[in-house]
Amino acid sequence: MAHLLAAVSLPPVTFRPAGGHYLRLTTKTQAIRAVSLEEIPPNAVRRKLDSTWRGGFSLGVDLGLARTGLALSKGFNFRPLTVLELRGQKLELRIIDIAQKQEVDEFIIGLPLSSDGKETPQSNKVRSVAGRLAVRAAERGWRVYLQEEYGTTIDAMSYMVDRGLGKSAREGKQDAYAAAMVLERYFLESGRRIELVLPKQLDLQERLKKGCSKDADYSTDESD
Repeated sequence: MAHLLAAVSLPPVTFRPAGGHYLRLTTKTQAIRAVSLEEIPPNAVRRKLDSTWRGGFSLGVDLGLARTGLALSKGFNFRPLTVLELRGQKLELRIIDIAQKQEVDEFIIGLPLSSDGKETPQSNKVRSVAGRLAVRAAERGWRVYLQEEYGTTIDAMSYMVDRGLGKSAREGKQDAYAAAMVLERYFLESGRRIELVLPKQLDLQERLKKGCSKDADYSTDESD
């Protein structure tokens, strides 16, 4: 397989500023490398550790069988962005293109586990797409994370109804709102229950550690 990936769980203790916690990623035959989870923290953690940190827009992704919803976070504002009716490589390239235009540096992809936290057929498909997307993203210094999303579709419907969106206004938008709910959960939990999807290639890992350039015009002003 050209691109092997490892999913790295991120427990709360791994983000202590001076903790020095490491996780070793291994294959069946050899160690790949020792990775410091503090070297590649998600934006939700970066903002908690450094109030002056700038940049870092997050793209929420709700992957479905036929439609994929996208949502954007600038600062702590979440808004539904669009719904894509694409699959395979066309979907992945379109997501990358949108991320480029929206100045995103991380993807928060909803992981559809069961109510008791177990893997499902759909979660395995999501992991496969996330793995391929992670390689494309890492080439640009962007990170891909998985966020447990159980119940976000129902939350999205309730959110739209509570804000007075009628049936016609809700038509075709639920997936994008579900992606916004994924982002909201991620920030509310401060990134404590996400998984980092890490490419095996060492050069891409180093690029992730360096990250992409920060946006000098970025502002966390809630009025943006």
